[in-house]
Amino acid sequence: MSVALVSPNATLPAVPAEAEPLDVLGVPGEINLDYAATAPCARAAADAVAELLPWYASVHRGAGALSRRCTLAYERARQTVGDFFGARADDHVIFTRNTTDALNLLARALPAGTTVVTFAGEHHANLLPWPRGSVRLPVPADSGEAVRALDAALAELRRAAQPGLPVLAAFTGASNVTGERWPVAELARVARRHGARIAVDAAQLAPHVPVDLLALDVDYLAVSGHKLYAPFGAGALIGRSDWLDAAQPYLAGGGATARVGAATHEVTWAVGPARHEGGTPNLLGAVALAAVCDALGDADRTALHEREQRLLARLRDGIAALPHVVELRTFEPDAPRVGIVSFAVAGWDSSEVAAELARKHAIGVRDGLFCAHPLAQRLLTEAATRSGRRDLPPTALRASIGLGSTEQHVDRLIAALATFA
Repeated sequence: MSVALVSPNATLPAVPAEAEPLDVLGVPGEINLDYAATAPCARAAADAVAELLPWYASVHRGAGALSRRCTLAYERARQTVGDFFGARADDHVIFTRNTTDALNLLARALPAGTTVVTFAGEHHANLLPWPRGSVRLPVPADSGEAVRALDAALAELRRAAQPGLPVLAAFTGASNVTGERWPVAELARVARRHGARIAVDAAQLAPHVPVDLLALDVDYLAVSGHKLYAPFGAGALIGRSDWLDAAQPYLAGGGATARVGAATHEVTWAVGPARHEGGTPNLLGAVALAAVCDALGDADRTALHEREQRLLARLRDGIAALPHVVELRTFEPDAPRVGIVSFAVAGWDSSEVAAELARKHAIGVRDGLFCAHPLAQRLLTEAATRSGRRDLPPTALRASIGLGSTEQHVDRLIAALATFA
């Protein structure tokens, strides 16, 4: 996939004659290997926003031609996103700001007494929102252990909990630290066997492989637009309507109501997605996200995946060849992965390495603990033990690839890392 490079000062990028919907925007000379934090904007998203901007007006709040067109565009975006992720006929597609927002919304909508089961290897978005009394399972050594641990935990809960109290199993589709894919379908089957509902954090999985709610038999899916080649500030929670329609609105305000009376708290809340979309919605974000979903839906996802896997193998092999660089991993080395690799450079502070890569080599990577502190710290300790290095830093670096990445980008990073020996 080519990279459409534009000036950072350009207001609306010019469209080259050969531009494709899944070309990504960028800045000449800068190598972006930080897709897992925020993927660059796809041409499809930029074009959709540019086309709608002249019509920019209120959504659900006007009778004029502009407002009607924007309302139609917003609801079409909802349908497109739902279709792309395999939503069932009675599922809600609620637009949020991002995956964190979506999972917090779901946490607010849980019926009283719900127990949530997660793993310690989750992003903070899937660790912190859940109610007290939730169960956090240890980080598994492999995907089989994850399935067995969830099975045992849910069996114990079924024996110990009061009959009829809901249980939700919440886990990632792909780790934002290691890129390792979790066995979503197998975990879902275990949860279903024990009568639990399933929520999947698909922020890192969705940009790389098709994700289908119905095929995976999961109840809720949370995604972020800015991981999926759309702008910041748009995401979605997709899933079962019953809990969402029974819950108090996530945001109380205009649009979330069917009727407001004169008396204090005399409110009838809306039913459906509007119940949790109080306030003026992010029209452009929703439309941009839907445009990317359309473009990916029309693309050869198998070919895109195979290309990414070749780049990923090149990146991992290059890192493995550097004796002073140690990769972080949870599962076995050949476990299925998306285009994310985290590593530590022995004898160097990770923030210093990231700064030098940017300053001297025009390469952007992430450093830190990646909003997954328990997992990243554990893996750094494990990496030190596995490698025998006592000079690994307390934080890590992460390189992540996607549609606009090339062999040259990977090779430039490996060559730059070699200079830190």
